[in-house]
Amino acid sequence: MSRVLILGSRGRVGAALVRAWSDRHDVHALARPELDVANLPALAQLLAGAEFDLLVNATGLTNVDLCEVARDEATTVNTAAPGLMARVAAEKNARLIHFSTDYVFDGVQTEPYREMDPARPLGHYGQTKLDGETAVLASSDRHVVVRVSWVFGPDKPSFVEMILERALANDRVEAIADKISSPTSALDLAEWLDPFLDAEASSAPVGGLYHACNSGACTWQAYGQHVLDVAGRAGWPLRALSVDPIALADLKNFSAPRPPHTALETKKLAAVIGHPPRPWQEALEEYILQKKHASRKGRQGRKGKSDTAGSDKPRPTPIP
Repeated sequence: MSRVLILGSRGRVGAALVRAWSDRHDVHALARPELDVANLPALAQLLAGAEFDLLVNATGLTNVDLCEVARDEATTVNTAAPGLMARVAAEKNARLIHFSTDYVFDGVQTEPYREMDPARPLGHYGQTKLDGETAVLASSDRHVVVRVSWVFGPDKPSFVEMILERALANDRVEAIADKISSPTSALDLAEWLDPFLDAEASSAPVGGLYHACNSGACTWQAYGQHVLDVAGRAGWPLRALSVDPIALADLKNFSAPRPPHTALETKKLAAVIGHPPRPWQEALEEYILQKKHASRKGRQGRKGKSDTAGSDKPRPTPIP
């Protein structure tokens, strides 16, 4: 049983790791307000007094446009804080797993990016994440940097929930049709990272840089269309059944540059887990069906309470 400290435990990734690992490991999890990684002295004090074999950094300033204007905060959270975590973990002879992003690439390459491909960020967000990667990997050869993209999961709304909400409430929805990347299931991600927990075991994977996402790539439009296709078959009362295309250049409210093509290759991860990650379509379908099942159970539970109270009025289908 490893002693695991997870920072950022209320996000999609952090919460998935807490749920997946808590039954087999000694997991401690921190999030706001107990944790503010932008306060480096407080973070140093917290880590100095903590005991762990594995430290997980699931924090980060991920609002791409905000990072362009709040540059000092982005640099502190995405670069300085991971560097501090990496140094403390190395001093404690512990491993750090740190999460990064596909935005370290410029998106010019049309083939999926490999870990060895040159990283050339277009904006400040990507640059701070790349600098954070460098700081982490320089501290110990056992540390692990995991690049993810388009993460979806049950613990925090994502693009999936946004498309569902809009399709339930509107006759028309749209999404970007000229930006390509790889969706990532937070639940799958927790399983893929399980081999990295025991860094002392002879069979433990080596540290370094890994790409972790579901197999395949798509545009935002195709991503959203698959959401609606699965949700429609599952019985969601959708008003919109298709996702109309829009161009990335048409979104004038975006202040930060977006790389157009950042699909990630996962052969290095596949060698660790023994198989390629399953296709994003399969993971997404399972996730939406689980949401539908949870929604149905929730309605039945509320209906039971309503019957007890003497009311049999129908209730609307909740928006996820």
